[in-house]
Amino acid sequence: MRIIRGVLGALILFFDWVFTPKGIKREAEAQKAIDEQTAGLTLYQYKACPFCVKVRRAMKRQTLNIQTRDAKRSDSSRKELIEGGGKLKVPCLRIEENNGEVRWIYESSNIISFLENGLAENCFAC
Repeated sequence: MRIIRGVLGALILFFDWVFTPKGIKREAEAQKAIDEQTAGLTLYQYKACPFCVKVRRAMKRQTLNIQTRDAKRSDSSRKELIEGGGKLKVPCLRIEENNGEVRWIYESSNIISFLENGLAENCFAC
């Protein structure tokens, strides 16, 4: 079973690399403003998880520079995810609001919806 997972993981990463989407080209000032707004976002993920790849591709399409943490290979990231989000499940987006409040979103579809719709309210689609 370990060999099958390794092969499938390698294939997922290979196809992700081959078919990497192009991001949105923005003026430097607009991208800088978006980068400042995404500074409070962190994606907890596994590198070869297909649902995590789906979220990272959505981030790439929108040219969102969001910090990623590998909860599989990093004990500290795994601990942060469990303590903050409540469970060891990826992908998970940690959202730190300006007022210090922290929210956690699980499920790739919900995260992508937030990135595409929730961020638009804060001018991420500019």
